[in-house]
Amino acid sequence: LEIIVALPNQPLHHHSVDIEAIDQTSFLQNLLGSLHPLSPVDAVLPFGQQLYDWLIAPIAPELQQQGIETLVFVPDGFLRNIPMSILHDGSSFLLERYSLALTPSMKLFNSQPLGSEPLSVLTAGLTEARQGFSALPAVGREIDQIEQLAPTSVLLNDRFTNEGVLDRLENNQFSIVHLATHGTFSASAADTFLLTWNDRINVKDLGELFQTSQSRDAPIELLVLSACQTAQGDLRAALGMAGVAVESGARSTVATLWRVQDASTALFMGEFYQRLISQQSRAQALREAQLMLMKDSNYQHPYYWAPFVIIGNWQ
Repeated sequence: LEIIVALPNQPLHHHSVDIEAIDQTSFLQNLLGSLHPLSPVDAVLPFGQQLYDWLIAPIAPELQQQGIETLVFVPDGFLRNIPMSILHDGSSFLLERYSLALTPSMKLFNSQPLGSEPLSVLTAGLTEARQGFSALPAVGREIDQIEQLAPTSVLLNDRFTNEGVLDRLENNQFSIVHLATHGTFSASAADTFLLTWNDRINVKDLGELFQTSQSRDAPIELLVLSACQTAQGDLRAALGMAGVAVESGARSTVATLWRVQDASTALFMGEFYQRLISQQSRAQALREAQLMLMKDSNYQHPYYWAPFVIIGNWQ
């Protein structure tokens, strides 16, 4: 591993860690196995501590000295599929100390906070089983919570079609688009899609669907993908997620590294939007919602709170 760190008003810091290629695959497989909900709640700790020692420990004193609040990762290789929130210093998870974000390249997105204007949200989702995918009954509650917090346009079940989304985007300006549906991220664009009532939105279609329907001076600020997952066994699947973020034209994207429980996701989203409405940054809102799940006795396992990530603009 070659780790390059950019700190405010400091020259780049670099440190290296020697890891055999075969060990990377074994490490990732065992780590992901520890995040299965049937594993003990603390099974991930040895992996989290090893990652912390590799990535953060050499720079931890400077992070504390400078009062750093947000860490932005540009992961490569097997690190793309690891939630950085589970890094552990022996006493606490990294999430408990910092807000966390990802960006797909060293060229960072233009990072600007959400404006002071009221948020407007387009929500679209499926509660019923469709096209061989299971029902998502908590999606209705998830959308209801958003409606109570911000002006919201809703496309639910048979109204959630490719044409329906395009029509709403062409005739309205939304700061947030929230899609609560099944989807799969893969290194292959053909296998990266979001499920609608009677069709699929392929990653290649996102650019046309979103960018042509929003004026260029008012892009979608935040794309939230709920109930999606990376392709199982695809070590480059997170590239698909980054592709969704870039192709959508949204300044930032919130998604999950694996599909989590329907009810816990609805709870998470309610807290996340409450934090956004209260003018917290996107990364801060994400962190507070994750910490809320972590403190809930029903959802303390990292399986529930660790997979949520934000890609792109974190402010």
